[in-house]
Amino acid sequence: MKLGTDAARGGDRAFASEVRRRAGEDPAECYQCGKCTAGCPMAFAMDMDPARVMRLVQLGQRDAVLGSRAIWLCASCETCMARCPQEVDLAAVMDALRIMAREAGLTSAQREVALFNQGFLDGVKSRGRVHETMLVMLHKLKTLHLLQDVGKGPTMMLKGKLPLRGHKPSDPGQVRRIFERVAEMEGGKE
Repeated sequence: MKLGTDAARGGDRAFASEVRRRAGEDPAECYQCGKCTAGCPMAFAMDMDPARVMRLVQLGQRDAVLGSRAIWLCASCETCMARCPQEVDLAAVMDALRIMAREAGLTSAQREVALFNQGFLDGVKSRGRVHETMLVMLHKLKTLHLLQDVGKGPTMMLKGKLPLRGHKPSDPGQVRRIFERVAEMEGGKE
């Protein structure tokens, strides 16, 4: 794995501090036991495991971390936190890293994952919860993978996994207000 310019200059010391501020978690608390990686259901698909992400954050390897596929594949299931003897919320760290990667314009390498992530959040923001069928259709249009997995759609619909009509939220304004508060906390960015 290339560590880029961060390795050449010994790491970006402010990076770990910025991650700590944004995530509300101190990456230095991680002592690399590996329990997060052992329990992570997505580790098999990541270019670097969750423990390595934390180590590179500690070392200030901003380019390597923000350019990694791992931060986009984290499902935020919090299995890592449940297993962590230090109770480090790695899912919160991954969320902060995704935000930082978007701000730095580092989503092109993981364009499809970033598009899915944004489509999911947009769906929740507008409807109060995700409408799976709409999410899949919009994602296929944005990525131009129109016929990929097309044979699975009818089977999933028959099994009730892709409903044609989305659920109606009881108070869609409540979720919108949550997104507005988060945007305020992040400095007005949405």
